[in-house]
Amino acid sequence: MGGQQAFVVEPEGCWRATYLSRNLIRCTGFFENLTEGEVKMVDRLANSEANSKRIAVVEGCFGTAGQPLAIPGRVLIGEGVLTKLCRKKPKARQFFLFNDILVYGNIVIQKKKYNKQHIIPLESVTIDTVEDEGDLRNGWLIKTPTKSFAVYAATATEKSEWMSHISKCVTDLLAKSGKAPSGEHAAVWVPDSEATVCMRCLKVKFTPVSRRHHCRKCGFVVCGPCSEKKFLLPSQSSKPVRVCGFCYEQLSLGAGLHTVPRPDPYGRSPGNNLSDDDDDDDSSD
Repeated sequence: MGGQQAFVVEPEGCWRATYLSRNLIRCTGFFENLTEGEVKMVDRLANSEANSKRIAVVEGCFGTAGQPLAIPGRVLIGEGVLTKLCRKKPKARQFFLFNDILVYGNIVIQKKKYNKQHIIPLESVTIDTVEDEGDLRNGWLIKTPTKSFAVYAATATEKSEWMSHISKCVTDLLAKSGKAPSGEHAAVWVPDSEATVCMRCLKVKFTPVSRRHHCRKCGFVVCGPCSEKKFLLPSQSSKPVRVCGFCYEQLSLGAGLHTVPRPDPYGRSPGNNLSDDDDDDDSSD
């Protein structure tokens, strides 16, 4: 399983970084093989007209609903279609790798129009490989304190290229800022299709009436009774979010008075508040 478009692949199969000429990178020469002089050239190209035009094209594809992407020093490194493992099913998403952010969105018209823009600061990103399983192949995890998810490339080569270039960008950013890698990451949600019964009580079978929920702490698929509690996870939301009973108890051990559930202003019980599970329907991630 993978995307429909490679990571800006040349017809002869060579990976091509959007900000470098063919004289800088060839089939066997990726970021780790750049000389000091070539790295300096990359820095000089950051504010080049060609780079500015490429970024402007990406902004135009997202339209007025997207955030501005052009800032001094930002470089568009590459792009491609990856399959993102969403809550309900795998979905194709267009990804853009910059030297400081990762941007992705829904594909409306390939190479022309995208929506649902998401911007991830690379300083907070950690990536881990995912073992192949069935049709899910060539994947890796993109983990951040706010949100974590799995993506899949079309080939093992594309996977290697994506992971290599993301890692290089993150390493360079942290080196320049002097910051340490992020030590906290949001859980990767277990897809709905992977759970026919609650992953905590192992009793409640999911039906149109007994619907699935996700614990924001562990990512498990759980039933309503097993996820009646909410807890404030500042890295994910400014409001308390749904967590399973097990995680609630673990979180409460060191949280003191902050463990008291907040009353719903509309008088709904925690088990009937479904809005926090509606962020990954067929039209969004």
